[in-house]
Amino acid sequence: MAWDEWEKLKAEARAGSERMRLNQLEPQPSGGGTEGDLRVDQQDLAAVGDSAFKLFEDLSKHGRGADASTQTAAKDLKTQEFELGAALATVQKRWEKQLRTLLDACAHISNHMDYTQNAHAGDEYFIASTVSSIATLDKGFDKGAR
Repeated sequence: MAWDEWEKLKAEARAGSERMRLNQLEPQPSGGGTEGDLRVDQQDLAAVGDSAFKLFEDLSKHGRGADASTQTAAKDLKTQEFELGAALATVQKRWEKQLRTLLDACAHISNHMDYTQNAHAGDEYFIASTVSSIATLDKGFDKGAR
């Protein structure tokens, strides 16, 4: 691409060409737009936490199913001087390490969702009680002003 061609493309982009936009998104209409539309409720948090916990349980139960037989096979192959025995042992060790990492991640997610759910469980109550307290206070001022 020649320099002149590049400059022409940049000028077209600045002029609003629909073919190319450089380093920016399409301009959004001002006003009326909603920012911060990411919302989560207690059911969402509970669903994520439950899924992470179920995955943790299933992996704990089934993730090590072939562990004993793999170790036995690796040992037998090593005894018979097959290089595959050492490779199989390495694969088994790597599997165990990855499994522990995944189990830790599932536990972390599950625990974090439980914590988040509990930490914010009273938010709606707090907001409602604050509003009602303000309303009660306003009524008191209204009565005193008459």
